[in-house]
Amino acid sequence: MFDRLSNFMTRGASPKSPPLQREIPSSPAGLARNPGDRKPTYSKVFRWRLPDGCETEPATVEIVGSFTHWQRIPLLRDGKLDSWHGTIHHIEGNRTHHYMLLVDGQPTNDKNCDGYAVPHGLNEEQFALQTPRGPRLFMLFAQTK
Repeated sequence: MFDRLSNFMTRGASPKSPPLQREIPSSPAGLARNPGDRKPTYSKVFRWRLPDGCETEPATVEIVGSFTHWQRIPLLRDGKLDSWHGTIHHIEGNRTHHYMLLVDGQPTNDKNCDGYAVPHGLNEEQFALQTPRGPRLFMLFAQTK
């Protein structure tokens, strides 16, 4: 009897047998911990100029979007280029983001946008620009290599 038990205990697990219990990933919720596993990011410079014929400068020019979690980020005035600009770093790459330019708190046109999107959810609807086809936001195609 002890011989059988000894043989049973010393016998290794079959290499083709599945694990006895489900393996749990080492990082919580599948978040990458290794620098090589990080998602690619993208940086974008946003610029806005006064429309032709407009002489009154706004008090604020801001950007909001899915990449800022809909928090307002002010653009800085550049007197040499006669424009407002700001660079947003660490935008998640390889996806489409929605955003809006706000001039004195009101949505305004961005001639450099990648397209228009229908707003989804309260965050997006509150910043939407009214167009003849209904409310719209701007799209940013954040493509990385």
